Amino acid sequence: MHSEAYVRSASIALFCLCAMVCPATRGEGNAASPAAATSAAPTVDASIASCLRAWGTHPFGSNPQFKTLAASVKVFGIGQNPSDTAHTNSPALVLVNSGVNVMGGTTLELMNPNGWYCFRSNVNVMGKLSIRAACKAHLASASDGVTVLGSNPDNKSVAVLGSTQVELVGCQ
Repeated sequence: MHSEAYVRSASIALFCLCAMVCPATRGEGNAASPAAATSAAPTVDASIASCLRAWGTHPFGSNPQFKTLAASVKVFGIGQNPSDTAHTNSPALVLVNSGVNVMGGTTLELMNPNGWYCFRSNVNVMGKLSIRAACKAHLASASDGVTVLGSNPDNKSVAVLGSTQVELVGCQ
């Protein structure tokens, strides 16, 4: 069993980590609603713009509308696994907000085959992040990943003593 002081210090460390990387604590993103929301702004979100450049050719134009998948925090395996299970008939741009995983496992489900998923950032400390995506989904990261003593071959997150893996589902 962990002592109360240990759990409190881990919670404080997580709060500090989240303050550095979570958009809601920096005044960005859609902090008013934890659910997914559609956004259209006069200027393109910097993360969206970065992903559009990474994809090169895309169907969204210069000022696209996008849905935001809410941020998630998981500590010691406690917390939600975020998912996007909606299937659209046309291309759908989705900004996957910051995810923080500390000493546990998180599975991110991105199951729209017409989904174009843009990762703002994911932080994985001493845990495992599994990204399950529909085979035809498009994935891009708004920033380069970083790995410190871990495994992050797809370069989609920050991994410290942890691992990140991407699994494509439904490929024939």
